[in-house]
Amino acid sequence: MTPAPTIPRALALLLLGAPLTVSAQTAPARTVKVGVIMPFSGVYAQIGEEGLRGFSLYLDSIGNRVAGRGIVVVREDEEADPAVALRKANKLISADRVDLLAGVVLTPSAYALAPVVEKAQVPLVVFNSLGNDLTRSRRTPWVFRASGSGWQFSNPFGTYVAQKVSKNVFLLGADYAFGHDSVNDFKASYTAAGGKVAGEVYTPLGSADFSPYLARIAAARPDAIYAFLSGSDAVLFLKQFAQFGLNRSVKLTVSGEMMDEKLLNSVGDAVVGAISVGPWVQNLPTAQNKIFVDAYRKKYGDTPGVFAERGWDTARVIVEALKTTRGRTDDKPALLAALRGVRFQSPRGPFAFDPVTQNVVNTIYVRRVAKGQGGLVNVLVSSLGAFPDPGK
Repeated sequence: MTPAPTIPRALALLLLGAPLTVSAQTAPARTVKVGVIMPFSGVYAQIGEEGLRGFSLYLDSIGNRVAGRGIVVVREDEEADPAVALRKANKLISADRVDLLAGVVLTPSAYALAPVVEKAQVPLVVFNSLGNDLTRSRRTPWVFRASGSGWQFSNPFGTYVAQKVSKNVFLLGADYAFGHDSVNDFKASYTAAGGKVAGEVYTPLGSADFSPYLARIAAARPDAIYAFLSGSDAVLFLKQFAQFGLNRSVKLTVSGEMMDEKLLNSVGDAVVGAISVGPWVQNLPTAQNKIFVDAYRKKYGDTPGVFAERGWDTARVIVEALKTTRGRTDDKPALLAALRGVRFQSPRGPFAFDPVTQNVVNTIYVRRVAKGQGGLVNVLVSSLGAFPDPGK
């Protein structure tokens, strides 16, 4: 007698009308897909490349695996354009079916993505995008910010500049959401500490000629300038600032992005002595910072900047959360809880999210540009303390 054919268990379950989700919940997929959206062209291309370097470097350091699952990165170009970022995010969610999203440089891009990831229930770990409202009025449980809010940098720095540098400062910012946030947050604490504003201007993204703004600075005769620009805008402004001879009479007290190591040597010695603010300094005397800086130099033969450090931390946030969930991404409440609870020692110091805002609590440092063996670098001046975003 011929034995009856054996029916595979999955087919038997299907014939009986039983759901097949049991196997999906007992054995996670072999890989985790992470969609990374950063600008690799346009005014912020260098920021995107540096961010991806740091992100990839951390994943390389753990063999691109966590909890028995491989990590696959799907890269898309933000192009420093919110409409493009939105299109790319929809593609990563719908076509590539990523488990998490990471990256985003421009604040308007992050604002555009927040409701999209909430609707799709795909967590987004923000690598840059410092605009305050992302973790305030636009806050969603699906967005975590590893970089910090602009308030955390600019507000403590305003007090420092008024007390330690000058009470006669000119203000300049990029003319978009975060540029205004940065200037306004600095101005609020600076004027509260007795500082006087000599003038205030905003420049379009991708400006080629800053001479009209530099003429206004010269006419105002400030002792110092607080400014937020980034990428190629920062390089052009600083070069023209020196060409105008303003570096001889006006102290640069600026956002950390303007003094990133990847920009300094493009400008030259005119920025030696410039003071900036940020959550990381290359010479921080911590074990994790040494690991990061040494790994970056070994792989790329170069000096890391702040955007590489942010990329490294962004990748680690995702990995630490996946360790907690044992590699699973299908249980969304558990994944969000794991992300909220992430804690580790970062190159910048202790890393943890504020559980209410889901914005990292940053220790803020004042840095000064100095000459190093490999060129210009930022060195530690002082720590201003740890600051959560107010979340209001």
